[in-house]
Amino acid sequence: MTWAPHGIDEGMAILCARDEMFAHIAVTAGIPRFPLRPEGFGTLLHIILEQQISIDAAAAMYARLKQHCMPLLPEGFLRLDDDILKRCGFSRQKIAYGRHLAVAIRDGAFDPAKLKALDDDQALAELMKLKGIGRWTSEVYLLFVLGRSDVWPAGDLALQLAIQRFRGLEKRPGDRALREMAEAWKPWRAVAACLLWQYYLHALGRLPAAVS
Repeated sequence: MTWAPHGIDEGMAILCARDEMFAHIAVTAGIPRFPLRPEGFGTLLHIILEQQISIDAAAAMYARLKQHCMPLLPEGFLRLDDDILKRCGFSRQKIAYGRHLAVAIRDGAFDPAKLKALDDDQALAELMKLKGIGRWTSEVYLLFVLGRSDVWPAGDLALQLAIQRFRGLEKRPGDRALREMAEAWKPWRAVAACLLWQYYLHALGRLPAAVS
């Protein structure tokens, strides 16, 4: 299996040597092993579902959706009515986002396959042209689908909570503070994110003590 992002083992070695926080996480929480996701409509839609809700809740919604639409392609998704999508757990807003994405791909206005040839900033810009796809969704796609090693989804709640917990901060740092903090971790900020997610999940008891 290929893990996200590309070069994670090399990046971990560099970060652990550079910052004792990451060395501590690697020893106590284990090596992060988050699989790369397939590119395209289905994964983008899944990440949209993950916006502002738990990963588990989004996964349950996505599983229900696939019971009504397999394979999960834009044309099939567009045939589903509001009632079916609401029973799957879609809000009215996410129904609109999903349909906008499906139409853009179906009509050729957006082609996920072309993102691979773009640099990080260009790919983010193309994704954020789409209704309902902001910076967080775009950065998560670049990290977990394209395997980009230096994207940093600073708006992610779990990352903010992980930093707050590890460093004993009174307040949860926001997007701007995390972006400034992560300057020291270039060009491996996506690896840093995976290490911090590993720490967060371990703290919640969602992971074993170590992963070799």
